Amino acid sequence: ARFERMIGNYPAGRQKGALIPMLLYAQDETGQITDELVDEVSKRLSVTRVEIEEVLGYYTMLHREKRGSHHLQVCTNVSCMLRGGEELWEHACGKLGIGNRQTTADGSISLEEVECIGACSWAPAVLVDYDFHFNQTPDKLDELIDSLRPKQ
Repeated sequence: ARFERMIGNYPAGRQKGALIPMLLYAQDETGQITDELVDEVSKRLSVTRVEIEEVLGYYTMLHREKRGSHHLQVCTNVSCMLRGGEELWEHACGKLGIGNRQTTADGSISLEEVECIGACSWAPAVLVDYDFHFNQTPDKLDELIDSLRPKQ
């Protein structure tokens, strides 16, 4: 039903515009883009699998591999780099015990180094799911990560 509403937001002949919103929505629901999802979207939008695979290969926010319950993105682009983004990235890797595009063993957090999240004025910044966290420090990041872990 959600796919049908998304497709309905586009005029006839331009419904391929729903491709990325559909992929993002499904990824949020399932944690990854599966072959079955690609087939379903291909059928609904009358696009080829190859066209969808090209989109998946281009947009780094779309993932074929399973993501964690929370997806933590750390910006290391110029503004964030100049204000400690690379150190923040290394700190996140150490705290979580994982690297780029990996997920913690308990499946709670996946981690990704990103080039830009559009928050240069508040660098260094991280994004958790769709929530921005600005002016991060290692201590603030520790608190944030701890808040994402399952409660014991």
